[in-house]
Amino acid sequence: MFGFTLGTDKTRMITPDAALPGRAEPIPTASTHAISGRPLKSSVPEGMEEVIFGMGCFWGVERIFWQIPGVWLTSVGYAGGFTPNPTYEEVCSGQTGHNEVVRVIFDPAQVSFDDLLRHFWEGHDPTQGMRQGNDRGTQYRSGIYTTSPAQQDAAEASRQLYADRLVSSGYGAITTEIVAAPEYYLAEDYHQQYLHKNPQGYCGIGGTGVTCPVGLRT
Repeated sequence: MFGFTLGTDKTRMITPDAALPGRAEPIPTASTHAISGRPLKSSVPEGMEEVIFGMGCFWGVERIFWQIPGVWLTSVGYAGGFTPNPTYEEVCSGQTGHNEVVRVIFDPAQVSFDDLLRHFWEGHDPTQGMRQGNDRGTQYRSGIYTTSPAQQDAAEASRQLYADRLVSSGYGAITTEIVAAPEYYLAEDYHQQYLHKNPQGYCGIGGTGVTCPVGLRT
């Protein structure tokens, strides 16, 4: 969403010792979801699950998931880096290591994790490395951040299935990282449900057009 910081290669992951120091306290943000009214800091209700996705600019990614029936709550934030409680400007500098991500809490009785994975793979191009379209930098990398061994297994299986589809369609290797969910930091108020508040706002998200198999677990 923003250009390069002068003299900084934002497509190169920073090392922990070179990352910005951050701060001890969380940055200010919205208290509730602009659409559902649910608290953004909600814990996961009994019987539900959470997962975190990185697919590029988090404005468009969040809209993909809040529209899915069975998704109980979404929020945008930062994860996968080294700087505690980072600001958006710090993340954009490429000096925190964080990814722009969306936290998704969902009811598996209404929407399966496999279906969320299908939206993830089809909603962006997972072969682009440290960018997504015109948005370049480590904050735009593709990632699935899981919260259970079952999610990890399903995500890895889906990556292999979709990789085969992409290769047969002329795309390169998938660069998506799939790891256990790291600490998640909520982004600032104005980023939360951004495209609900600004329907004509920027959305840099676009898929490959390659269909992902339905029912990904084998």
